Amino acid sequence: MKLQVRGENIQVTAALRDYVQKKLGRLERYFDNGQVKEINVTLRVLRGDGIIEVTIPMTGVLIRAEETHEDMYAAIDLVVEKLERQIRKYKTKINRKQRYDSSRKVVHRQADTVAVLADDEEEDDEISIVRTKRFDLKPMDAEEAVLQMDLLGHNFFVFQNSATNEVNVVYRRNDGKFGLIEPK
Repeated sequence: MKLQVRGENIQVTAALRDYVQKKLGRLERYFDNGQVKEINVTLRVLRGDGIIEVTIPMTGVLIRAEETHEDMYAAIDLVVEKLERQIRKYKTKINRKQRYDSSRKVVHRQADTVAVLADDEEEDDEISIVRTKRFDLKPMDAEEAVLQMDLLGHNFFVFQNSATNEVNVVYRRNDGKFGLIEPK
């Protein structure tokens, strides 16, 4: 597993890099051999707080977590705990789905789907698009899309529905449940 560590507004020292390697190395026990080829880590300092963002691209899933703390080492510990919870939750859901749908031989479809939210900007009188992202839509069912949305920590997720081949959106409602948007 290859670890890509980069710093923004911070010098990534050997001690910091070693600590990140040691802590993220604990996650290897959750993955099969070759399931994760690389982990991308971004360390940054903003207003005196240390921010760590970790992205783990896997086949069909993108696991992402971000933590902020005044101590960078504490932020690293917090993000590893968050990632472990996400991975355990993902594996539990996949195993439940596999048991429920025993006729399917594939646990989840091959997909490299990434949902991206633009950064929140202050509202102006004029509408301006500050960022554009493009990504491939891979077929999946709504349940799998909700799982992917949860792993990314987003409020919505755009996907291609495998049953209808239409572009759909799942989103988190204010009551904590999920909604599905389908075209007519």
